[in-house]
Amino acid sequence: MKMNKTSRQVKGLGLCSGGLDSILSALLLKDQGISVSWICFETPFFSSKSAKKASSQTGIPLITLDITDDYMKMMKNPKAGFGKNMNPCMDCHALMFSKAGEVLENKGFHFLFSGEVLGQRPKSQNKNSLRYVEKNSGFDGHILRPLCAKLLAETPIEQNGLVDRDKLMNISGRSRKIQMQMAKDFGVKEYPSPAGGCLLTDKNFSTRLKDLMDVQKIFDKKELNLLKYGRHFRLDSKTKVIVGRSKNDNKHLRKFFDNTKDILLMHDSMPGPDVVLTGNFSKENIQTAAMICAGYTKSKPGDSADIRINQKESKNVVTVETINALEFKTFMI
Repeated sequence: MKMNKTSRQVKGLGLCSGGLDSILSALLLKDQGISVSWICFETPFFSSKSAKKASSQTGIPLITLDITDDYMKMMKNPKAGFGKNMNPCMDCHALMFSKAGEVLENKGFHFLFSGEVLGQRPKSQNKNSLRYVEKNSGFDGHILRPLCAKLLAETPIEQNGLVDRDKLMNISGRSRKIQMQMAKDFGVKEYPSPAGGCLLTDKNFSTRLKDLMDVQKIFDKKELNLLKYGRHFRLDSKTKVIVGRSKNDNKHLRKFFDNTKDILLMHDSMPGPDVVLTGNFSKENIQTAAMICAGYTKSKPGDSADIRINQKESKNVVTVETINALEFKTFMI
């Protein structure tokens, strides 16, 4: 039975990354008189920054949810596996639609949508992948892809008259020409590049995450956030040293440093990195961390270095021999 849109406002909830495709999919539906809102998700691997900017520019309401706990459960064994690195794209999308679907049910939305384009990403945006996401989201039949809808099977959303299929698009492939023209037509002047902002596609970050999950196994959100900054050294299965590479790294290491559990180290009188020792560490681990800290200052190999140790409420200085930082490469993740 088709719905009479004049008697009731149709409401769509869209997944939003903040990219151009997300923006256009929402504006395309809004142009039909549909009330659109966005939802975006936060984890240590991706943020809501671009989505918030898109919401501010377009006036489209945005809901943000932190899904770290559910995401890490999925990461332990994604049904469709990982991509080139630690990116479980298909199961990631299914989880996002599942969480969005919970909001749909609680907030009275009629359908979900996204800015996905058929063939834009060969592995995660082909017909089989899109179908996999629908089936595993728990909301099969409630998901619309406005930018490529005419290339996909007609959904119940279109069949029931919630959305006019004739006013949807048939975009496919990696070219952005059509989207860029649509952006001009809609007056969208500012949007991020399509490269994406997921750290799970980054090789170096993925190596650190795999180490955390495989070796350490037990960890918290703080440790996931620390993966983004500095040089990482694995001392043993329970202990890591993280060395700042820049002022920005040092700032974030201090932000996520837990003074009830971790140790913060730095040279007592010489410029150098902030260093965080985290985990279940021994006296030997503290000594090694101090030597690593000294190795990344301007202290010369063979010289003595005074390293300040900040642990809980106590502060003290240990003196270690400076060793060339290259000697610690075997510990580096």
